[in-house]
Amino acid sequence: MNITLASTQHIESLAELFDGYRVYYKQPSNFALAREFIRERLEQQDSTIFVAQNGDDLIGFVQLYPIFSSVNAKKSLLLNDLFVSPKARRAGAGKALMNSAKNYADMQGACWLMLQTEKTNTQAQALYESLGYQRDQDCYYYYLT
Repeated sequence: MNITLASTQHIESLAELFDGYRVYYKQPSNFALAREFIRERLEQQDSTIFVAQNGDDLIGFVQLYPIFSSVNAKKSLLLNDLFVSPKARRAGAGKALMNSAKNYADMQGACWLMLQTEKTNTQAQALYESLGYQRDQDCYYYYLT
């Protein structure tokens, strides 16, 4: 397995994974939408995506968005998306992608790396906690749609 920074050469395969990610979160499959979203992120360079490859096959990705901590007056990163193909799970791709995200955050001088997951996604929670992530006990998060 190899972890690399995604580029426009990965759009088609990455869009397949991204579509699977969206389906996991109960969105209808829409490959065209997934491809366009990934293409825009890569071309506009407004996110950083690392991909896990097994030979020629992409088997997972992690997507990071830059944000800022006003309190710390520093750059931070939102780890918004982590997905490993169901057929490739339990082989270390998720952990390798998470470690790549942490290394990138360190290189960027980010003061923290934040993520969220569904309360029922206990497998992901176990991975995050095994890597030192801690559940926030101080804040509530609110959304306005």
